[in-house]
Formats: sequence, structure tokens, C-alpha cells
Amino acid sequence: MTIPATQTKIAQLAPVLITGGGRRLGRHAAETLADSGQPVIITYRTERPELDLLRAKGITTLQADFTDEAHILDFIQRLKNATLCLRGIIHNASDWLPDQQDLKSASENFQHLFTVHMLAPLLINQACEPLLLAYQGQRDIIHISDAVVQKGSKKHGAYVATKAGLESLTQSFAARFAPNIKVNAIAPALIMFQPNDDAAYREKALKKSALQIEPGAEVITQTIQYIMDNRYLTGVILPVEGGRSVI
Repeated sequence: MTIPATQTKIAQLAPVLITGGGRRLGRHAAETLADSGQPVIITYRTERPELDLLRAKGITTLQADFTDEAHILDFIQRLKNATLCLRGIIHNASDWLPDQQDLKSASENFQHLFTVHMLAPLLINQACEPLLLAYQGQRDIIHISDAVVQKGSKKHGAYVATKAGLESLTQSFAARFAPNIKVNAIAPALIMFQPNDDAAYREKALKKSALQIEPGAEVITQTIQYIMDNRYLTGVILPVEGGRSVI
């Protein structure tokens, strides 16, 4: 089958969307893909000078607030104005909020985490299906979950529950979008410490995994690339957790 010239151009320019792509894991993935020649669009929450470095690489940056439905829908419209198609979507935007004893605060936190971790991916996936189908090659959606889903958490129950919901969405969208769009998830554990993590915390955290290392963001980018390269993988949650499950 001969692909029309307009569709060929669309395929060549099809970007990967990375939500929460301005910092840490999302930023590393965005920079690595862009350096390989892959067009990239990222979302960010707050303007920072570091974003200019991404823009200098040709990465398109869109401000986005995923904390309520109206803002999510506004972002979707601006995304559609920015591109005719997508090679893939990486849902990396996330929030880390502890559980609260006060019931009103607990409810607000849960609603916030549900909206960021579940509602935003659901609406974006549904709205962007036509953009993905406009690309004339392999198409991917990747959800970034968390390995803690397998164990639960005493202090971050709402966070874990909504990440578990994201993993459920992974399998549902994999079934719904097959065979045209692959949908998978990555479930990391400790990948990068925060700059203010003290030595005692770091030592304790490292001992929770069999490999006892801080691997760095590249292991997530490698896993993203593996998923995007593998044409026979969908509906899978890949743990990247250094052997925590065997400790």
C-alpha cells in the first residue's frame, strides 16, 4: 500500500507526548528521545529556567494542570492545536501526597491524586486515540505506575490506590485499543534520591532492594525504549525495582 505524501509527512513528524516531562524521570526521557531525533512534546506544571534547555533541543513545552477536569480538557485542546498526530504517550505526571487523619483533607487528597493519576490519563488516552491512529507506525501508550502497588503503604494509601487504578487502566486500554495501539505500564521503585535526602535515609532505602543501588533515570528511559521497540507487548506492567520483591 502506498502512503499518501501528507500521511508520510505526518508519520515523520509524529511526536511522543510525555506528561510531567520537565523534571527528573520525565525530563531524562524527553532529552534522550529528542537527542535520538524523536520529536517530543512535554507538559510541565510551573515555568522554570531549566525548561529553556529543553526548548533549545526542539522539545515543545505545554503548561498543564491535571488537578481538575476543566484544566485537563483545556490541555487536550491545546495539544490538538499543536500536533496532527502522536507516536506515543508517556503518562509520567504524578503527585506524592501523604494520607491525612482529618477526613476533609483526606478526601481532598484522594480526589487530587485520583484526578492526576487516573482521570487525566483516561481522558487524554480517549481524546488522543485519533492522533495516535494518524501515525503510520507502531503506537504506544505507557503509564508510569509505582512498585509499591504490590505491597501497599501505611502512610500513602491514597497514592498507592490511585496508582493501582492506573495499572488497571493499563490493561483496560490495552484490550480496548488492540491491535492498533500498545498500552503498557512501568512500575519503578527507588530510581533517584531527592537532593535533600540525608545519608541515613539513603542507606535505609538502598537496603530495601536486592541490588542496593540508586540506578538513575536512564533505567526508566531504557525500559520506555524497550516497550516502544517491542511490537509484541501490551497490557503488561513491567517492574523496575532492583529486586525489592525478593527481599
